[in-house]
Amino acid sequence: MKLFLIACSVLVSSSLLAQKADTLAKPYQDDAKRIFAAALGTGQAYAMLTDLTTNVGNRVSGSPQAARAVEWAKAEMERLGFDRVRTEPVMVPRWVRGPVEEASVIGDPKLGDVPLTICALGGSIGTPADGIAGEVVEVKSFDELKALGAKAKGKIIFFNRPMDRTKLTTFEAYGGAVGQRGQGAVEAAKAGGVAAIVRSMTMRIDDVPHTGAMNYNDTVPKVPAAALSALDANWLDSLLSARQSVTVRLKLSCQTLPDVESANVVGELRGTEKPDEVIVIGGHLDSWDKGSGAHDDGAGCVHSLEALRLLKELGLRPKRTIRVVLFMNEENGTRGGKAYAAKLREGEHPIAAIESDAGGFTPRGFGVSADSATTARNPSIFEHVARWAYLFEPIEADRIKPGGGGADIGELAKQGAATIGLRVDSHRYFDYHHSTSDTIDKVNERELELGAASVAILSYVLAQEGL
Repeated sequence: MKLFLIACSVLVSSSLLAQKADTLAKPYQDDAKRIFAAALGTGQAYAMLTDLTTNVGNRVSGSPQAARAVEWAKAEMERLGFDRVRTEPVMVPRWVRGPVEEASVIGDPKLGDVPLTICALGGSIGTPADGIAGEVVEVKSFDELKALGAKAKGKIIFFNRPMDRTKLTTFEAYGGAVGQRGQGAVEAAKAGGVAAIVRSMTMRIDDVPHTGAMNYNDTVPKVPAAALSALDANWLDSLLSARQSVTVRLKLSCQTLPDVESANVVGELRGTEKPDEVIVIGGHLDSWDKGSGAHDDGAGCVHSLEALRLLKELGLRPKRTIRVVLFMNEENGTRGGKAYAAKLREGEHPIAAIESDAGGFTPRGFGVSADSATTARNPSIFEHVARWAYLFEPIEADRIKPGGGGADIGELAKQGAATIGLRVDSHRYFDYHHSTSDTIDKVNERELELGAASVAILSYVLAQEGL
């Protein structure tokens, strides 16, 4: 019996030593498990997002709702006990959609007038009160438009290049199609067109139009631009294939008003040993005025708020400062990101910046980038981030790959920071993006909380270990 007890004791001791050795070999593993457990057990990200999207709503840059969002974010940071909570002013554009958004196929002898489901693209000018009417020409590319020559003059240009469904990543498909939204009005005007209508940036075939930013060029006339739902884009394509001539009337009452003052909202956990070395985490507080900006980018904002809250709750005090920045005006100007990077913070050094701006879906990993100067100084910067992949294995979010960042943190790369983007399952993102469908009911609570935990873990280990 004594021999048996001694043998059992040896086995237990060996097991404990093996567990301890494993923990030492994989540092921060226990901290990561605690963060995941706290996020799923007592997480507040979903409650915060519900509050933001319900009580503030959509937050287009320069609007009264955006101003309320700044107040909301500052109050949340103070409630959560962050250090040095403040707002940092930034001037932002003020574009107003207006009450009139109408488009119709008109004058058809068989159909009569048939309404189309549209919405103005962000930044578009309005039409005259009685609208603009013109024959429609359909193109899939700018080269195809140029080839029309004089045939495009006086026409409404219909850009109908769908997102490529064969692409394995929806962001790649988006990148292949979104140019017609951003530059369509300019190219239409160059060709002599009087307006642009653009197929919505989504793979879902429904009657919901998706807005988004568009641009003008001061060297060509400005023409109005609107997004057309994917369902109506397909119908208009069929109609144009069947008929020699189709005429559309477009009415928009949108306008751009003078810039207004808004703000980024900033709070942090002050570093205990190297407070002037900073890890920025954040998302953009503004949204478009369709839906309530739940995925884009309310999710990114609460990911960042919750990440810091989790570290505080668990008593994980970082050696370096972790700073939440909720940026204003990502959607139509990125002025918040530029203003944050331009502000002189004497003695500080941003070593990394993590942005969440792909929705509140299941986390899959991170993308990592650094500019050439930073990479020249530190060739192993990617490996320094990727070595922590094992911490995310329990939720299968351990895909840390080169290439990542975000619009609001791009300027920080020029200051030597590694820029990191949270990667999530993206297949549903463009079903909701920039549309009335982007509401809190499309967000899964567990997926959102796991995204916040992932940001908390990576920012914490970078704050402890540096790059």
